[in-house]
Amino acid sequence: MTIPHHPAHLVPTPEQLTWQRLELGMFFHFGLNTFHGKEWSDGTLPASSFDPSELDADEWVQLAVEAGARYVVLTAKHHDGFCLWPTATTDYSVASSPWREGRGDVVAEVARACRDAGIGLGLYLSPWDRNHPAYAASDAYAEVYAEQLTELCTRYGPLVELWFDGAGSEGYVYDWERTMAIVHEHQPQAMVFNMGAPTIRWIGNEDGFAPDPVEYTVSHTQMSNYTIVTTQFADALYLPPECDVSVRRGWFWHPDDEPKSLEHLLAIYYRSVGMGANLLLNVPPDTRGRIDPADAEVIRALGGEVRRRFGAPIPAALERAGDGRWRAVLGDEAVTFDHVLVREELSRGQRVRAHRLRVDGDDVGSGLTIGANRLHVTGTRTARVVELEVDGDDPVIDEVLVYRTGEPVAPTAPEGYVAPTAYPED
Repeated sequence: MTIPHHPAHLVPTPEQLTWQRLELGMFFHFGLNTFHGKEWSDGTLPASSFDPSELDADEWVQLAVEAGARYVVLTAKHHDGFCLWPTATTDYSVASSPWREGRGDVVAEVARACRDAGIGLGLYLSPWDRNHPAYAASDAYAEVYAEQLTELCTRYGPLVELWFDGAGSEGYVYDWERTMAIVHEHQPQAMVFNMGAPTIRWIGNEDGFAPDPVEYTVSHTQMSNYTIVTTQFADALYLPPECDVSVRRGWFWHPDDEPKSLEHLLAIYYRSVGMGANLLLNVPPDTRGRIDPADAEVIRALGGEVRRRFGAPIPAALERAGDGRWRAVLGDEAVTFDHVLVREELSRGQRVRAHRLRVDGDDVGSGLTIGANRLHVTGTRTARVVELEVDGDDPVIDEVLVYRTGEPVAPTAPEGYVAPTAYPED
């Protein structure tokens, strides 16, 4: 199987390439739902119930750093309409809560923690709003949403990503032209997820698994979670994908939920970052505003294991052998390894349509796209050369990295694992 040749190789922007190199981000789902055991609430939960007793944004962001994440995304407003910053657009916000005596700003605290840690900040602003009365009239709500987005884009410094979730928006007409004008004026470097004029896209599931191929040039009908978006743009766009998945079954913290195992999270990492997509891993703070110790333990273990496995590649010299063939020379003597990571040079667009790895004439890995990363578990091999064959329209390989991890078998997720779409009370 190979990918059909696309007539035009769409070229990524420098900002898209920079974002793709970030590889791993951490999602923080936090809000009124946290205090009521809900996933999606309807905008009627009282703002007075938001009262985290020990909120510690530094702890959140430090955990992201320990996981190896290079950016975070915070749910500044989820579908219920409750805003984690003091906004002029509604009373349904932290300003109406007892937390910090109504003078708190969760977005500001996370933004400051990100600056201190040297990590990027992204914000999730749900288009769907189940609380604001203006939502019933799209023209009136366009004013509200524009002001909310402007507040977020102008108060908290540079943003890496703006997350527009399509949930609940079927048939609703948003003023995306106005929304994108605000983004382009105030945060032109930020990646736009999913809707409006997106620059990155949803992978198509919430399991954290990317398919093969992971295509960066896609049609607009592949953009959206829940909603098919039509735009004024061409049918084909360069849109690298992001895999969003929660460390738990739910997106918000629930006392009876529990985190995935280290093996499961490693399987997700291999099937997202290792397939050429970014991974956005959700770790929901609890009712204290702290990270659940069980979550923190497995996330730290994930970061440590990824560093152990992939922190010290075996030096390799890359040679182009012609006719789509490349050689990674590991040295004058044979070395033992069990993983190979291949990276495509993407400044001219994604061009590899299929690839094969060989060691001493044996096939040790194959697949379709390569993109930003393609990780293969080769089993334990001892050799001084790894050969790579690629199919495509004049593709260029940027790097081949070889690792001796001591783990010659790929990690696996539990068979039949399915996260609930909602909790019973939702």
